[in-house]
Amino acid sequence: MAVISVKDLSLIYGANKKQAATLLEQGASKEEILEKTKAVIAVNRANFEIKQGEIFVVIGLSGSGKSSLLRCLNMLNIPTKGSVFIDDIDITKVSKKELINIRREKIGMVFQHFALLPHKTILDNVAFGLEIKKVSQAERQKRAMEVLEMVGLAGYEDSYPSQLSGGMQQRVGIARALANDSEILLMDESFSALDPLIRTQMQDELIEIQEKLKKTIVFITHDLDEALKLGDTIAIMKDGVIVQQDNAENILLNPANEYVRSFVNDVDSTKVITASRLMKKFTERIHIEKDGPATAVRRMERESHHFLPVVSRGNIFMGYLRINTARRLLRDNAEKITVEDLIEIPTINQNTPVLESLSDFAGHTYPLAVLDDRMRPVGFLRYTKVVEMMSDDDNPLDGGKMERKKAESGHENSTQNQEVGA
Repeated sequence: MAVISVKDLSLIYGANKKQAATLLEQGASKEEILEKTKAVIAVNRANFEIKQGEIFVVIGLSGSGKSSLLRCLNMLNIPTKGSVFIDDIDITKVSKKELINIRREKIGMVFQHFALLPHKTILDNVAFGLEIKKVSQAERQKRAMEVLEMVGLAGYEDSYPSQLSGGMQQRVGIARALANDSEILLMDESFSALDPLIRTQMQDELIEIQEKLKKTIVFITHDLDEALKLGDTIAIMKDGVIVQQDNAENILLNPANEYVRSFVNDVDSTKVITASRLMKKFTERIHIEKDGPATAVRRMERESHHFLPVVSRGNIFMGYLRINTARRLLRDNAEKITVEDLIEIPTINQNTPVLESLSDFAGHTYPLAVLDDRMRPVGFLRYTKVVEMMSDDDNPLDGGKMERKKAESGHENSTQNQEVGA
């Protein structure tokens, strides 16, 4: 279900909005409209939906319209045309009082420059939104302490903003938004004022918080690496237009036009491409509770597999069964397959970038098992496939010679053996 739905949204700055809107409908360019009306097209007929629990990243260069678009989502900017639905309510049509309630109850915002109240303690800054809601002092302080601990600021509750570093102040801003327990967080260049190391730490912390709380987050950035790291869905803007909207892999592999292609050209794709993209899918599996050696041999011979994954109740991955092992068990008249008959093999989540798997290949001649979020086997990943992706100069996924050399030198021992495949 979509928590946010934006339909045909346009935002025009200037005195001649009607004339500009008419020209826009007639297909005039942003430059033509500016010349004729002196009006600026900030957002041009945007359409998208954001699902519950999703991090939706809007990225673009300065002046692309990304921050203007964000501010339409809580009506800090009043759209010239179009609709913004929060759940099933079009907030462009509600009364001022209803809008205030929606902002208080459903939408939190984290600003680039923290926007903390300098005369209030960290605890009171975090609890400020709850104070506005007239939550009791005891309850708001309890909630504020909970989120301060969540963002790693327990012990700083009596400090003042001026006593904290930039990264710590941004944590306070995030804690304040979380304390309100808003369903939606709008984050406008929230990490761009931080130095690179702190910025990376904040990105990691946001991912950890999101895994726990499953908020719906709209995140604005001009940094492509940040967008690729954080975004479940990424929208790239140019001149007020969303020129492509997709997940990170599809944007890297299938750029919509030359602008997107040049935008992502310098990205190291190997840090983004996930195991699900390169794996080979399992067509069969062995259930240890009900499938015996005869069944295992039949399935592997029928599909010409040298091994198959073995699962327990709930299809949880246990290891690989080799065809030679299954044949031996069959010759020995064994009725069951046991854990001792399996090969233990490292696993990788299907959504994990493949470069994070390189060290797991060392010492193993069998491919890694690729699992879904419920620990069920969905495929296998060969080391040769990863190296092929990294070393092919004509491959659009080529990610850089440093990583390539590192991968090849770090895997000398295991790659001298021929890798076994299904």
